Amino acid sequence: MPAATPRLEIRNITRQFGGRTVVDNVSLSVMPGQVTCLLGPSGCGKSTTLRVIAGVDMQDSGTIHVDGKLVCDTVYRVPPEGRSIGLMFQDFALFPHLSVEDNVAFGLKGARGQKRARVEDLLARVGLSGAIDKFPHQLSGGEQQRVALARALAPRPSIMLMDEPFSGLDERLKDDIRDATLDVLKEEGTAVLLVTHEPDEAMRMADDIALMRGGRIVQQGAPYNVYNAPVDRAAAGFFSDINVITGTVQGALVDTAFGEFLAPGHRDGTRVDIVIRPQHLRIDFDRDGRGPNPTPQDGVPARGIVQRARFMGRESLVEFRMDYDGSILRATVPSVFMPKPGTPLWLMLRRERCFVFPQRD
Repeated sequence: MPAATPRLEIRNITRQFGGRTVVDNVSLSVMPGQVTCLLGPSGCGKSTTLRVIAGVDMQDSGTIHVDGKLVCDTVYRVPPEGRSIGLMFQDFALFPHLSVEDNVAFGLKGARGQKRARVEDLLARVGLSGAIDKFPHQLSGGEQQRVALARALAPRPSIMLMDEPFSGLDERLKDDIRDATLDVLKEEGTAVLLVTHEPDEAMRMADDIALMRGGRIVQQGAPYNVYNAPVDRAAAGFFSDINVITGTVQGALVDTAFGEFLAPGHRDGTRVDIVIRPQHLRIDFDRDGRGPNPTPQDGVPARGIVQRARFMGRESLVEFRMDYDGSILRATVPSVFMPKPGTPLWLMLRRERCFVFPQRD
C-alpha cells in the first residue's frame, strides 16, 4: 500500500533578514487530521515559518507542498488565497461593524442560503448558535476566539495555521477553549500547524511536536517521546523545571552524591550534566537513607538540608542544599509537606529517570 500523502509538507525552508538566518533548513510534514506543534521560545523562527507557509512572506530557499502539489519555491508561487490555508492569530481580527454571521461568512462564496447554513452549522459546533446576530463587542474573549475559529474553518481549508491563538484568553478558559477547538478541527479533518511557546499547550493539543531553537528544529516526535527522551539539557528544561548534577567522566563513570552514574560514549575528562526533574527526586524518610523496599535503581542516598518549602496547590516544592557539594536540588512532594528550614533529609533518585548530557560551552 502506498504511503499517504501529507496534507502539508515543507522541505528545507530557509529565511534570512539582514544577513541573519531566522529559519534554518526547516523540514516537516502534517497529515490530514493531524495537529503538529512548532514549539519554542520567542524569536526562534516559529512565526516566520508560519508566514512563509501562508504565503505572506517568501522563503530564500526550499519548497512548500499542499497535498503533494508544489505551491511555492523561490520562483513559482501560488498566492495566499489559492493555497487552501486558514489562519488564526493572537488577534482574532473580527470585523467590529459586522455581525457574527457576517464575520463567519465573510470568506464564503455561493448563495446566501448556502452561506447561512454553513455559518449555522459551524456556530452550533463551537457552541455559539445563540450568538449569530450579535456583534463582536457583545462577546467575551473566549466567544470571540470561537467565532474566529468558525470564520477560519468556513471555507473548508485543507490546512489551518494557528499562531499563539489562545494567548489572549483568561487562564481559566484556555483548557475548555483549546479542547473545543481541537474537537472541531479533528471533525473537519484539517491538518493543523500550531505555533506556541507554551509546553503545556503543545502537550495538550499536539499529535506531533517539533521543538525549535535558533531557527532549527532540534527534536521532533510524539509528545511522550519528546518529553521523556529529550535530545539535550535545553530540551529537557524547556518542558519542566530540572535539577542538574555536574560531574566528570572517568572510566565511563561519573561520581556524584548519589553514587556512580554510567556515562557510555563520553571520553574521560568530559564534563557532563546529569538531569533529573523534581518529581523524580524522592525524599526518603528513613534516617539511614534506605526505604523499606530499596531497589538497585535507587542508587545511593544523599543527605540535603532543607532551605525552603512552598505549597504549590497540588504539591509541595522543597529546596535542599546538598551536603556532598553544596549544590541546590529541588524535589516535589504530592499534597502538603512543609519541613522547616535546616531540617536534614535523605534524597534518592531513580536512575532510569535521569538524562546524561555533555556540557555545552
